[in-house]
This record gives sequence, structure tokens and C-alpha cells, in this order.
Amino acid sequence: MTPQSRIRRIGWIATLAVCAALYLVLHLKVHAVWSDVVRSEREIVSLERQKLLLETEFETRANQLQLAAWNNVDFGYTAPTARQFLENERQLADFSAPALPGTPKPIRVAGVTGDAPAYPKMVSPLTGKPVEEALLDPEQARPAPLAHGLGDGAMRIPLGAVIASAVP
Repeated sequence: MTPQSRIRRIGWIATLAVCAALYLVLHLKVHAVWSDVVRSEREIVSLERQKLLLETEFETRANQLQLAAWNNVDFGYTAPTARQFLENERQLADFSAPALPGTPKPIRVAGVTGDAPAYPKMVSPLTGKPVEEALLDPEQARPAPLAHGLGDGAMRIPLGAVIASAVP
């Protein structure tokens, strides 16, 4: 390889490195400008929301002034004072009228003071006969397992249990 071709090759590599560096700088600059645009758009949306909120508040306060003016002219309502509020339930009960003759008695909760009667047995809706206790309590009705695990996946079935379960 001649020194000229070596210098030319180094020149091309240097030119390529400079172009890559300039591309990186340009890419970072574009990304920074894009971030500024997104930030500005978000700020515009936020300012539009604040403007809408302020417009709503202004219109509400203007309506309150209009309502206050109508109240003063037409209705004459005033704000409640502390004397108008009740302190407890007794004061509220004092406002009630006495019970009129013929009004129903208030509903009261019933209670049992002595021994409670036994709970009736469950009855089958099809037969009308009482349901067996074994059907209501599945733990009581479950037979003992026939097979016993040995630990490595094998099962042992005692022949006495199989014969006892087969005989009626």
C-alpha cells in the first residue's frame, strides 16, 4: 500500500467521523427542539384550562350578584342564623306533634327472653320428608379414603377396605 492511498484512506475515515459527529449534534438539536415544542403544547393546554376555569368562576360570581339582586327585590330571603339550628335530637323531637288516635304503634324489635324453640328440620321440597343430617354436613358424610399414598406416586389400597365397601 502506498503512502498516498494510506493518507487518502485516513482522510475518508476522518471525513466520515466528522460527518457522524455533525449528524449526532444535529440529532440532539432536533430532539431538544421537539421537547420544547411538546412542553409548549402542554403549557398551552394548561393555560387554556386555567382560562376556562377563570371564565366559569367569573360567570358564577356574576350570576351570584344577579341572584342577590333578585333576592333583595323579589324574595327577601336571608341567611340562616345560629338561633335557627337545633343542638340535639331532643329539640327536634319537641317539634313533633302528639300521636293522633288511630295512628299505628311504632315498630319494635322482638326478643326472646326464655329458651328459644328448636330450629325446624330441613324438609325436601320434592318429597316433604326431613333431609338427612349427613347431606347437610359434608364432613360427616365423607367416607375414609381407600388408598394411601406412599410418597413416590405409588398408592396402596388395602383389600379389607375394598371388600368391606363392596359388601352391602
